[in-house]
This record gives sequence, C-alpha cells and structure tokens, in this order.
Amino acid sequence: MMRSNFQRVTALTAALALSLFAFPAAKPALSDPGPFNTLLGSWGGSGEYSLADGTRERIKCNAYYTGGGTQLGMAIRCSGGSNKIEIRSKLNSSGGRITGHWEERTFNAQGDASGTATGDRITLQITGAVSGSMSVAYTASSQTVSIATQNIALRSVNITLNRS
Repeated sequence: MMRSNFQRVTALTAALALSLFAFPAAKPALSDPGPFNTLLGSWGGSGEYSLADGTRERIKCNAYYTGGGTQLGMAIRCSGGSNKIEIRSKLNSSGGRITGHWEERTFNAQGDASGTATGDRITLQITGAVSGSMSVAYTASSQTVSIATQNIALRSVNITLNRS
C-alpha cells in the first residue's frame, strides 16, 4: 500500500515538530571568564605589616590588577611611617592551578609562585630566595590580602582593600 504525498508530508511534519520538543536547541557555550576578572582594576585600603625584629606598623595601600581571563598582573604598594612595601606578581591559571612569579621589591625578595584559584580566593605558595604564602580572598567590592614570609626581614602583611 502506497501512501499519498499528503500523508508523507503530514507524518514528516509531525515527526519534526516532536523532535523540536524532545531535543531543545543547544545553548551556546559561554566562555570561561577565568578566575581573575573580579580583581581587575584599582583598589585601596589599609592594614599592617610586621618585621623579623618585632616591628609592627600600620600601612595605607593601593593595589592594581591587570590582565584578565587566565592571566593576572598584580601590583600592591603600601607605605607606613618608616617602610614601604611593593609586591608584584605575574600569574597564569590553567584548570584552577596557578603558576607565576612573585616579588617584594623593598626587601629585594623574589620567588616562584604556585597555588590554586577558586571563585573567591587565590592561594599561593612562594618558593625560591624567599619562601612563604599569600592568599587573596575577594568579592566584587572588597578583598583581604594575607602574606607570610621567611628568609627575609618582612614577616607578614595583612591588608583589607576596597574597590577604588
């Protein structure tokens, strides 16, 4: 028994209509913005640093983050009554893992940085001529930076920053 063209077209149209409901259109994949985009821009705030000799001092700080996506350039400049602190990093992220370079220019310390990035925190281990750790916990409007070091006079830096 042969079907008429009308029956074939009707059956094909019905099958096509059902398939549209069974398989909704795929949404385009959104590109991963990377772990660093929330930090980009200028920040300002204050905190405290401590030295190996027990000196503690309040500091005012400005931070600048550049790059985006999987790359981050970090510059944190702080000044107190008797010392300045200038931290710089160039970091890369791949699959939640971070690698890069870290330095503190006033105390002439530098090393390799490695760690992890999540949605609201960067955690680094620093190795080389200086060893230590650095964490940056952040939201879109504020961040807390904590640094602990060994092998140099600078022992710790703790600052709270707000978007400028």
